[in-house]
Amino acid sequence: MKRIEVSAAMILQDGKILATQRGYGEFKDGWEFPGGKVEPGETPEEAIVREIREELGATVRPEKLVTTVECDYPRFHLTMHCFLCTVENGELRLLEHEAAKWLEPGNLHSVAWLPADVEAVKKLEALLAERG
Repeated sequence: MKRIEVSAAMILQDGKILATQRGYGEFKDGWEFPGGKVEPGETPEEAIVREIREELGATVRPEKLVTTVECDYPRFHLTMHCFLCTVENGELRLLEHEAAKWLEPGNLHSVAWLPADVEAVKKLEALLAERG
């Protein structure tokens, strides 16, 4: 089975988390944490900074690895490194996604997350509960 490694940004701003809706591909319209493939020679942290610059036009700082999710999809196995991030520079703009929502921590399940992101949301909820 094909293996894909990605990094995802759980962007925290003003106490809310950013969810983005895919605008293309097999999983179009599904909700996810923004991010993308880790390129050869790149660390997961470097990948998330590059991907968010490409997808949302801003620079983020990965603060903490929340979880690494392993998920089998019908055509590939996904390894997704999920980082809690803050915006360091720039304004977030949708350059690749069709929609975005800022979700309150208690309202994270209000969108239809893609399968790998469902597991990541559970880990994020636990982290946010710990932080108070």
